[in-house]
Parts: sequence; structure tokens; C-alpha cells
Amino acid sequence: MLPKVNGLTQRLNKWLWGKYLRYFEKLSLNIKRFLNESYDIIIGYNILEDIPLDLKKNPVGDKYAIITDSSIRDIYGERLLRRFNEENISACLIDFPEGEGSKSLDTVKYLVTKLLENGFNRKSAIIALGGGVVGDVSGFTASVFMRGIPYIQVPSTLMAQVDSSIGGKTAVDTEEGKNIIGSFYQPRRVYIDPSLLKTLPKREFLSGLSEVVKYGVICDKDLFNYLERNTERIKRLDGDALLHIIKRSCIIKKGIVEEDPREENKRSILNYGHTPAHALERLSGYKCLHGEAVSVGMRLSGWIAVRKGFWNIDEWERQNRLLASFGLPLKMDFDINELIKIMHYDKKIESESLMFVLPKKIGEMASINGRYKIPISEDELRIFLAELS
Repeated sequence: MLPKVNGLTQRLNKWLWGKYLRYFEKLSLNIKRFLNESYDIIIGYNILEDIPLDLKKNPVGDKYAIITDSSIRDIYGERLLRRFNEENISACLIDFPEGEGSKSLDTVKYLVTKLLENGFNRKSAIIALGGGVVGDVSGFTASVFMRGIPYIQVPSTLMAQVDSSIGGKTAVDTEEGKNIIGSFYQPRRVYIDPSLLKTLPKREFLSGLSEVVKYGVICDKDLFNYLERNTERIKRLDGDALLHIIKRSCIIKKGIVEEDPREENKRSILNYGHTPAHALERLSGYKCLHGEAVSVGMRLSGWIAVRKGFWNIDEWERQNRLLASFGLPLKMDFDINELIKIMHYDKKIESESLMFVLPKKIGEMASINGRYKIPISEDELRIFLAELS
């Protein structure tokens, strides 16, 4: 109770309480998440046409939208839709133009419209049939359509089979850069069929090998050694060799994602080479493939590791030789100032410095105080990049 001032009445006293004091209560809303986001990764040759039968036994939705791009629709999309029809499972086929340019909010809006036109609801599911762009756009659409519906990954490129189909990263690009708008949204199932790689253009196949080399550098020296010994077998799509590197890559990524699903620390090592790579892709007008940019980015990031004293130059050169043996580029023309400017849009930026993950040795990444993201100042970066130009 406020004291009386100059004989003010109790009525005025109550008015002062209301006018000059603020009363509030704090309510706590406690949500404990027990969400199980586990899922199976099924790897095997010629399993594409078995997917509808598996979904009949273990359904994910009451109907399915097979989302693909214009290049995959005629090769595999119609074939998969036919199998759904044969199993009397409700499904439709939706496609959009091939290429990085379709990785946009406009495509997401288009897909949402098509889903609504086909009567899809929260019990329905999406099947992403294609490469990284299809997986990213379809996964992001699934994460936002009616606040989230299930989706399944059926990757058709090596890049997607060993990397982007696993882990739940979904995103679209903006004018400012790659993957600016996105979400962590895990698929319900992943079907990996290496036989789909037979129709993949050679350049696309080789591009995907950069991610396999990356796995060897960041945490598996045995895989790195295997790649060195079996380069020619892999390049000619030897069945056993392909199955080995795909399975091993999936096991590596599975383990890292299980340990750090939202990229709070350990998962960041999967971004080796990617900070410069995303900027290089944009500078090229997306004429270079993602894996090609990652190859160049690994050379650049590896050199930073050498110059900062984390990595031996002989191992850096060994990495570069392996990338080159797969026909991957090690250099691209770029303006250093423009590259740094675009890198500042990168999601891995946590301060004024640019954050890099850097090798310590083949099979192990460097860390500072247990953290894998290492800050590199702009001044340092300009010097290191100029040394490689």
C-alpha cells in the first residue's frame, strides 16, 4: 500500500498503483520433446521399383507426391509412378525445371499449389526423386506444407546418395546466397539405388566424388586409401567399388548426424571446403557444379590449414592429387574481394571472422578448445588466397 501523500484518499492511492506501477505474472510453458527422428537408409541395386511394395508394407503416408525435375521425370519418374499404380497406392508425379535456378521459394510455392490441387493433407507424404536440388526443395516443402508432412529421399546422383539425402538439411537459395532459407527436417526413409547412376552424366558423377574424398579427409583415412587404390575402378562405375564407397560414406555421415543432428559442433566438419565452395558457385553463376566448387574449396581450405600450422603440406598435396585423379578442378578464376564478400553470407559465420573447418591430418580435423569451427580473419584470408592465385 502506498503511503498517504498530503492526505490523499485511499481511492487516489489505488489510482496511483494502477497508473505508475506495472503488475505481471510469469507463466512457464514446459514442452519436453520425445520426438524420435530415426529412420532407415536402404541401399541396394535395382530397388527403385520395390519402393511402392515396401511402402505398402510400411506406409509413411496415405498418398504420395513423387517430386522430381524435368530430366528425371521421363527416366525414372514415370516408371516409379507406374509401380505405385500397379500396387494400387494413391500417387501423383510433379516436376519442375532442372537446375540450381529452381532451388527457390517460387518453386516451393508452385509445389504447394500442386499438392493442394491433388488433395494432399497432413497425412500425405512427399517422395523426393532426384539430385540435391530436388531433395532440398522437396524436403523444405515437406517441412512447411501444413506445418510439416513426411517425406522420403530417393537420390539419383552420387552427390545426393553419399551426402545431401541424409541428415535432414533442407533449403532454398536467395539472391544473397545458397541455402539462406531452410530447416532441419529429417526424412522418414532413404532409398539408395546405385543402379540409378548409370544414366548420370559423367561430369555429375565425378562431381559427387568430391564429397567422398571429403569424408576420407575429415574422418576416415582407410576410405581415403581405398579411393587412392581404386580410382580407375570407381571411375568406370565398378559395382562393388561403388557400393563400398556409397555405403561407407553413408555410415560416416549417419554417425556424425546421430552425434550432432543440428550442427552445434561435430557436424560442422562435414562443411570442409564448403565455405568457399558456396561462394564460388554463386560467382560462377552456378555454371560450376557443387562438387566441382567443393573440390576447389577443399584445396583453398586445406591451404589455410597448412598456413595456420594445422596440416602437413605433403598431405595437402596428396589430397589435391586424389581430387585431380577423379578429374575434379583445383582452381577457378575469382576476385578475392568478391569471394570474401559472398562468404560473409555463409551460415557458418559467427563473428566478424569467417569460420572454417580445417584438417589436422588425413582422417582427423583440427579443433580449438574442442570446437571445430576455427575463425580466420579477412586479412589472413586475403593473404592465403593470394598465395594460391
